[in-house]
Amino acid sequence: MSIAAAPVRSPRPGTVLADLVPASRAREIALVVGGAALTGLAAQIAVPVPGSPVPVSGQTFAALLVGTALGARRGFLALALYTLAGVAGVPWFAQATSGYAMPSFGYILGMLLAATVVGALARRGADRTLLRTAGSMALGSLIIYAVGVPYLALATGMSLPQAVAAGLTPFLIGDALKAALAMGVLPTAWKLLGRKG
Repeated sequence: MSIAAAPVRSPRPGTVLADLVPASRAREIALVVGGAALTGLAAQIAVPVPGSPVPVSGQTFAALLVGTALGARRGFLALALYTLAGVAGVPWFAQATSGYAMPSFGYILGMLLAATVVGALARRGADRTLLRTAGSMALGSLIIYAVGVPYLALATGMSLPQAVAAGLTPFLIGDALKAALAMGVLPTAWKLLGRKG
């Protein structure tokens, strides 16, 4: 007598990767704190950009990954914790900085909004295929720049074209690479779990 393997069921609509972890209050806290810590750790992978007060760092990729994996609410809470702790003095912004009196702080505010948006999109299946993941990451990056670049202009006295040249253009290739990485990681995670939606 053979025993057939139980079929793998697709998760209910609106599920994100973090929902696959058994639910508990401890899970919720761990996911939010872990998302903030991951963003802070990734922010330390930073390379200065000549002529720009904004470095290339891993924090934007981490923020979008956290939002997508955790969903809108938990993604927002994780990035809010990251932002508030950094403002309070935890040196986990890019290049081990903290506080809000820096020209790049607008990007952090943009990440908070972007993590929420990509988290909401993930609940609609935006992390299940390569193309949808690419679109979600592109939108998240656009949101970060839409907040970060004008903030950079205001904080430094640059004109908007100068801020675009210093705070957007040098980062486009890196963002394309980060989107490609996300396109591989997220849909693959669903496939490995046998839960492709």
